[in-house]
Amino acid sequence: MGSIKIIVEKHPEGYVAYPLGLKGIVVGEGSTYEEALADVKSAINFHIETFGKEAFETEEIIETFVAEVAV
Repeated sequence: MGSIKIIVEKHPEGYVAYPLGLKGIVVGEGSTYEEALADVKSAINFHIETFGKEAFETEEIIETFVAEVAV
């Protein structure tokens, strides 16, 4: 398997991490950045073991951007 892009958010209570390019909801949490990454990696592995190739979106994500807009 190749690499998967992960978004990591820092919240007052800790970190939340989730992958891009997978179908369904896969989330990891932790008190630290590293804990959240380890947790989401475990969740990704379980998701792929459960759903196989069907876990992946059909199109590859080439690049990811984070933008901010005023609403």
